[in-house]
Amino acid sequence: MLLPMTTSMNIIIDDLQGHAVQALLQAHLTDMNATAPAESVHALDLTQLQHQDVTFWSIWDQHQLAGCGAIKHLNTTTAEIKSMRTADAFRGQGVASLLLQHIITYAKMHGYQQLSLETGSMDFFTPSRALYTKHGFIECPPFADYQPDPHSTFMTLNLLA
Repeated sequence: MLLPMTTSMNIIIDDLQGHAVQALLQAHLTDMNATAPAESVHALDLTQLQHQDVTFWSIWDQHQLAGCGAIKHLNTTTAEIKSMRTADAFRGQGVASLLLQHIITYAKMHGYQQLSLETGSMDFFTPSRALYTKHGFIECPPFADYQPDPHSTFMTLNLLA
């Protein structure tokens, strides 16, 4: 499914079969494992991202992968944002905001009332936390199966507001 954007970017629901997407996800997992202890890494691997409860998108500038992101269905009212990543060549160009807006719109259209996420609490994740805050997310207690963790920041967005 191809959704034209107001820029030259296109967002598609991705089957995770392409080399570029797999390489970006591997870079994501590598960074997550380098910045937090193993028990605090909550990134999904390729197999987990292909689960029926996950919708995964990639965002493209022509034929160049600019980023990716996903949501995981938690229950009838809540979904979790997973695997948000911007390709290095596209950082600082609004790719993550564009994709996040798309995910929020998708979640609303599918009847979710809340989007939640877990991101790191370390300095490496400052841009991620700033992105989510810019789009209305606020810090919250751990949700779903998460436990309190000094390496994690939990955030949520009320989609009914």
